[in-house]
Amino acid sequence: MTTTAHLGANGAGPAAGDPGGTREAGGRGRLGGLVWLVRRQHRLFFGVLLAAVAAGIVWCVVLRGRAAAFIDAHHLDGCSMISLVPRCDGTQDAVIAFRSTYGVPLELAEAGLLLLPVLIGLFLGAPLIARELEAGTHKLVLTQSVGPLRWLAAKTALPALVVLTATTALSAVFAWMWQVVGDEVSGSYWYSVLGFAALGPVPVAHSLLALAIGVLAGLLLRRTVLTMGVTLGAMVVVQVALQQIRPYLLPAGTTEFGPKESAQLPDNAWLVSQGYYTRSGAHLPDTVCESAGNYEGCLRTNHVVGQYMDHHPVSHHWPLAWIESGIVLALTAVLTVIAFRVMRREQG
Repeated sequence: MTTTAHLGANGAGPAAGDPGGTREAGGRGRLGGLVWLVRRQHRLFFGVLLAAVAAGIVWCVVLRGRAAAFIDAHHLDGCSMISLVPRCDGTQDAVIAFRSTYGVPLELAEAGLLLLPVLIGLFLGAPLIARELEAGTHKLVLTQSVGPLRWLAAKTALPALVVLTATTALSAVFAWMWQVVGDEVSGSYWYSVLGFAALGPVPVAHSLLALAIGVLAGLLLRRTVLTMGVTLGAMVVVQVALQQIRPYLLPAGTTEFGPKESAQLPDNAWLVSQGYYTRSGAHLPDTVCESAGNYEGCLRTNHVVGQYMDHHPVSHHWPLAWIESGIVLALTAVLTVIAFRVMRREQG
């Protein structure tokens, strides 16, 4: 026997074959309706984010073109303020002019990519769940035959996809610009706080982490403003902690200089530590004779025969970036799993 569902006078009611009303208006399924709802709820932030990314891409393209023309016109490729490269003799004034013209725009671009994850955590991750729980609007959705885990998945999947796409595009264009503008000529090196945080997968991984922190904090705290504060604090702690351990994510190389050699590394090498080495090969810190009354006598007493420098060459940049990003993404995955466990425990 076939049962036909009839609409009420106002046109509302379950569709035929769907007596529980489990499909959204217009034939949209529950999951599709949730995605539509998330997109509608956060369309302002999505629009602002995409507009900011588009503006950043244009900024990087224009900056790259102008900086490349300046470098070519003055033959500055690979030159720095004080360079050991013979062809860079006499270019110091041009390097100074380049830095005064393009240094600030480059730093602004780097700072933008450093702050982008924090802003994503504050204005997308933190209110994403906390605002719903604080206002109680999640109860309406959960009464429409939508499970809490499905609701959480829909709430986080679309924002994560938007964040991943936007930050990847911006980071890729910035890295393309960096190939021309970065390191020696600009004096903003790959290992600087701003430079490292803006290059490659690092800003992408940190952005996804900020989203995960905001979601989990919102589930636990249920207050939007408080969640924003906790998210901000957590991101600052994570970024500072990673800056401290970053030099040790990969073994540094060591270069030793004899007593008559000039102890100087390439401009794009990241100096981690330095000191003296003895006849036996032991390394002593550079402060070993700092307070000695007879400096030369102190060096002889310690059998010092040269200096050493522990450093990361520029070839270590991408391995370090991927290692740090892997750590951040692993933490993101852990926080996401915890968030789903919290939702299952509290909502059943």
